[in-house]
Amino acid sequence: MAGMMRSCIQSILKLVNSIIGMVGLAMILYAVWMIRYWQRETGELPFGGDSDYPAPWFIYTFLGLGVAFCVITCSGHVAAETANGCCLYLYMLFILILLMLEAAVTVDVFLNRDWEKDFPEDPMGNLDRFKNFIRSNFEMCKWIGLSLVIVQGLSLLLAMILKAIGPHQYYDSDDEYAPERAPLLNNAAYPPPYVVVDPAYGQKR
Repeated sequence: MAGMMRSCIQSILKLVNSIIGMVGLAMILYAVWMIRYWQRETGELPFGGDSDYPAPWFIYTFLGLGVAFCVITCSGHVAAETANGCCLYLYMLFILILLMLEAAVTVDVFLNRDWEKDFPEDPMGNLDRFKNFIRSNFEMCKWIGLSLVIVQGLSLLLAMILKAIGPHQYYDSDDEYAPERAPLLNNAAYPPPYVVVDPAYGQKR
């Protein structure tokens, strides 16, 4: 029963964790699109150190978050597959840090009217375009954001349950291996019979 429950939770955790990975891939693709847009407008890649333009922090942020989401997804799949305590603790730590970061940004946006001043200047206006897109599609973006937070919370809860259940038990008791050891035990308990040989046998005449 415990093994079936463990397998079910592992499958659900992998499924929920895959949603985080898909969000990460979407963010990476969006960052790649912004990089192409930057290169088309400026004629150079945004990673050059000798650029005349300010650093495109918005591109760096999206790319970094996308990579972080993918790393969290990989660690979650490993933790779900192995049910190892160390992997599960590391995965829960990643999810908790991500939730705290999202909560801090959300509180800053809703409580601070001048939240835009907290961010550096965006040379290509990607932040303004992203902000206008959210405003024009606020309901959809709101539900996407809530769904992502729920998925992360559910992943954290499933990882805690899986940690409480524990890893796979590869054997229940030593009795399963008793039949395989029985011949060895029997041989040890009953030594081979002695062979009586005539003392004169083998002597030279």
